[in-house]
Amino acid sequence: MSETPPILSLRGVTRTYPVGDGQTLEVLKGIDLDLWPGEIVGLIGPSGSGKSSLLHAAGLLERPTSGEVRIDGVDCGGLNEAGRTALRLHRIGFVYQFHHLLPEFSALDNVAMPGMIAGRPAAAARDRARTLLTRMGLQDRLDHQPAQMSGGEQQRVAIARALANRPGLILADEPTGNLDPVTSTAVFEALKAQVRNEGVTALVATHNLELAGHMDRVFAMQSGGLVPR
Repeated sequence: MSETPPILSLRGVTRTYPVGDGQTLEVLKGIDLDLWPGEIVGLIGPSGSGKSSLLHAAGLLERPTSGEVRIDGVDCGGLNEAGRTALRLHRIGFVYQFHHLLPEFSALDNVAMPGMIAGRPAAAARDRARTLLTRMGLQDRLDHQPAQMSGGEQQRVAIARALANRPGLILADEPTGNLDPVTSTAVFEALKAQVRNEGVTALVATHNLELAGHMDRVFAMQSGGLVPR
């Protein structure tokens, strides 16, 4: 591992939020973490423990109060907003608890959209989307809108969308949190298979300890820090 730089590297990352009357709440307290190419890492902990704050800092959605975030060796602290946006678009894929698909678009167009936003020709973006959706077992749902699909199908579309621009890093925040146990397992296995197939790295926040047990490494959020499990 030492010969290859980590896809994501956090050093001393803190995140503090104002809570009124001049008081602050420190949610992240000096987080250090390296994620290596091709691994799936679980992040567990109760609601409010800081999992989402950590994902937001790692995904350049929020700037940490202090500390260093590096993606592909790039120190993101020195990037302006345009640079951070470009890095998110090309190198990071996001999967959320709620799929956030555009309701008026088909599955194919939902997955093709990130590629078109990144400047890829529409035909190439749709070819990539078709390939990803087929791998997810949704070849018969390409023209369906989200409302015409089940919850598990919608979430698989969201996973395909996260992979559309061939990111190096996938950040997933409770990606199976709204699904029943059987569907949850199926969706996680689909996510895991595509992460392996694409050779990307994934950091997955979850309450599901059974799913966490199938990941390469697991950390628990505890008192603002990370504890290996």
